[in-house]
Amino acid sequence: MKNIAVIGAGTMGNGIAHTFAQFDYKVNLIDLSETSLEKGMATVTKNLDRMVAKEKISEADKTRTLGNISTFTKLEEGVKGANLIVEAATENLDLKLKIFRDLDKFCPAETILASNTSSISITQIASATSRPEKVIGMHFMNPVPIMKLVEIIKGYSTSEETFKTVEELSKKLSKVPVEVNDYPGFVANRILMPMINEAVETLYNGVAGVKEIDTVMMLGMAHPMGPLALADFIGLDVCLSILNVMYDGFKNPKYAPCPLLVNMVMAGKLGAKSGEGFYDYSQNRKAETISSQFKK
Repeated sequence: MKNIAVIGAGTMGNGIAHTFAQFDYKVNLIDLSETSLEKGMATVTKNLDRMVAKEKISEADKTRTLGNISTFTKLEEGVKGANLIVEAATENLDLKLKIFRDLDKFCPAETILASNTSSISITQIASATSRPEKVIGMHFMNPVPIMKLVEIIKGYSTSEETFKTVEELSKKLSKVPVEVNDYPGFVANRILMPMINEAVETLYNGVAGVKEIDTVMMLGMAHPMGPLALADFIGLDVCLSILNVMYDGFKNPKYAPCPLLVNMVMAGKLGAKSGEGFYDYSQNRKAETISSQFKK
């Protein structure tokens, strides 16, 4: 298990590649876009520089980690020789099914295929392959190099051997693996997303403002970050996608996304990555941006 391929060079993908590479795994980072790969590697470099500045790693560690990562724009080339593939593409079922169909064609039967999906059924993803026993969920938390938790999701047909292999591998990355069954949202997002949605609903109904809601949860509930700031950090489009998966999966109205969240995503206000969400991230500012037009 020394050769790893990571599909997707975005926030999660480059963090996963960074983490494996830091622990001396050879990593192929794959993305269709050369620009995305360049941005992903720039993020890895910046995060390593931060770790050097904090004296958590040395310059030699940084150089070694970067040397362990190779980049590819062609899936078939990038997955060649990989013992484990971690898919970290956009949270879109059709896209994931296509990727796993292709992986099934390109990879030997013994290759383990993992998804970093935060909510989509591993059983459904596995159905796109001829090796459902080798398909598993490996849900890292963001930021990957720092957060300890990995949710390991067993699909209906995931073998115990596959689970044990991924569990041990997670421990070798100094992560804490937690076994989770395959239901929409798993554990982390099944609990987190309704809380975020309720915070958005509280804002939408005019109970309190953005900073006030976040302050209550930080000072009153000892949360390190308020739910609205956290939603911006995750990405409002990602929050909406996860809520929709749970709403469709459970048919329970408690998972229905707040209209304000839907409107903000439609308006392109996606949080930190778009420069504006519940807070303003332009010029490194962090000020309230919600206007009265979004309120009920």
